[in-house]
Amino acid sequence: MTRAVRVGNITIGGGAKVSVQSMTNTLTTDISSTVAQINRLYNIGADLVRVSVPDEASAEAFSQIAKASPLPLIADIHFDYRLALKAIAAGAAKIRINPSNMGSSGIFEIVKAAKDKGIPIRVGVNRGSVKKEISPKELALLALDAAAELEDKGFYDIVLAVKSSDVRATIEAYRELHARCDYPLHIGLTESGTPKFGELKSAVAIGSLLADGIGDTIRVSLTAEPEAEIEAGIRILRAVGLRKDFVEVVACPTCARTNIDIVGIAEEIERKTKHLDKRLKIAVMGCIVNGIGESKVADFGVCGGKSQSAIFKNKEIIATVPNDKIIDELMRLVEEY
Repeated sequence: MTRAVRVGNITIGGGAKVSVQSMTNTLTTDISSTVAQINRLYNIGADLVRVSVPDEASAEAFSQIAKASPLPLIADIHFDYRLALKAIAAGAAKIRINPSNMGSSGIFEIVKAAKDKGIPIRVGVNRGSVKKEISPKELALLALDAAAELEDKGFYDIVLAVKSSDVRATIEAYRELHARCDYPLHIGLTESGTPKFGELKSAVAIGSLLADGIGDTIRVSLTAEPEAEIEAGIRILRAVGLRKDFVEVVACPTCARTNIDIVGIAEEIERKTKHLDKRLKIAVMGCIVNGIGESKVADFGVCGGKSQSAIFKNKEIIATVPNDKIIDELMRLVEEY
């Protein structure tokens, strides 16, 4: 188990649930737009949000944003340690620094300020920020060297990240890091790309790591609005079994034996139950080959027939209904549940 650190009211590591975060893409100096975006992220399930602090004006704005934010804010700092100090004073719940472009001159002052405020530091090493070509193992070692430098200064509330846009390199770097330390890990691909393929790449990388018990907080970095990142992150956590507060629709891929409109029924059930935060599994199956078995492992299910279909509940057939009544019957069971 990794160490635990606190970021506002959120715990990262120590067995806490894996948190989902994103990053604002508004100008930080545009306070109202940034706060509005943070509120949208909060409303769709974000746990944390990162805000870039690229200059003094942004550092000044950060204070007002932090006061208005419903989520703990992480200040993203590059190059100038003085911006980190200003962000800490302005109410940052966590600081993210990149040792590849920060240098060691201001690290002691950042450590002292973070320690005084009781906030953690995330050391994020991106492959793209490293001047030379390095292996995944070397990327992990760079992050560990930076963490060791913080510990030498008496600071231990550390989160590590080693990101690349390459799926295999990211997985290998995080596995190396996990094997060598007990710091909580922020995992994800960096610059994963446009929404469709970027989410797929992220699901492979993040999902592989989470399935191995690696990762304490995630970000799906997409070339899209940050709301899409939170939605994708939640989907990944659900797919890997770490979030169970939703209605899961299990449906067969269809074939020549299919007797009912699997696609239409599954999509309609999914749409009608999207708002529910209950743990529930519904199986929509087209024939008896796998349909009876899958329906029995779900809370409710339908096994399609030519004109009528069997409705299952708790492993037992409870009704046989005309095919045009399948959705009505399944939704009745959902509401009853």
